[in-house]
Amino acid sequence: MATIGAAVLPPLAERPIKNTVVLFDVDNTLTVPRVPAKPEMLRLLSALRHKVAIGFVGGSDLAKQQEQLGTPQIPVTTLFDFCFSENGLTAYRLGSPLSSQTFIGWLGETKYKALVKFILHYVADLDIPVKRGTFLEFRNGMVNVSPIGRNASVEERNEYQRYDLENKVREKFIEALRKEFPDIGLTYSIGGQISFDVFPQGWNKTYCLQHIENEKNVPGGVDYTTIHFFGDKTFEGGNDYEIYADKRTVGHSVENPEDCYKQLKALFDL
Repeated sequence: MATIGAAVLPPLAERPIKNTVVLFDVDNTLTVPRVPAKPEMLRLLSALRHKVAIGFVGGSDLAKQQEQLGTPQIPVTTLFDFCFSENGLTAYRLGSPLSSQTFIGWLGETKYKALVKFILHYVADLDIPVKRGTFLEFRNGMVNVSPIGRNASVEERNEYQRYDLENKVREKFIEALRKEFPDIGLTYSIGGQISFDVFPQGWNKTYCLQHIENEKNVPGGVDYTTIHFFGDKTFEGGNDYEIYADKRTVGHSVENPEDCYKQLKALFDL
């Protein structure tokens, strides 16, 4: 038995619900963006983990997921069996890192500089009610672009999200990028409230599934024949769409963390 915090967990191969893993989006699925998950959600996930393997797959880096799902005393990598940050480009299994890839290594410095130059010029010329800071965030497996800036407060994020839904700021931004860079193999995906991700084709959330599929080759691993995925941006163009619609997964669309909580309780009898 594996001991994590105060919980004693069965090994992956001995979870009562066999050959099954449950994966979760983070923002608006397990918790509100940039806000710590509610204790009742974490307790429910712990109860679920005693029945089945669990993991998260998010576009943000591990530091942000630590803020939302972990605590200063408890690393997020101990609370999930699988942690897939940046869509799985940074990955952990039972607290240990797995192999990773880099966006800059794939794209190259010359193309990357051209992309950054265009994005920053576009943001500078953008006429929106509020701009704050960190409009472009370089991550291991992608670039995250925010027209308002990632330093916006929670209230400013909420206001911007309403404005964006009405004026389609992010959609128009993505259209401009597609027109400017039609043939360098990039994908654009809207996620969360204020930003969108830019990454190589195929590096969406389905990227993490290769780690799950490789589990059967790991000592003590499991051949996961059932992969559940819960997410809120499951519409076409949303950053949960590809993994939600993938033939390898059983997709569950949620409206918010409260809806996710209710669906989990009902589906797994928690």
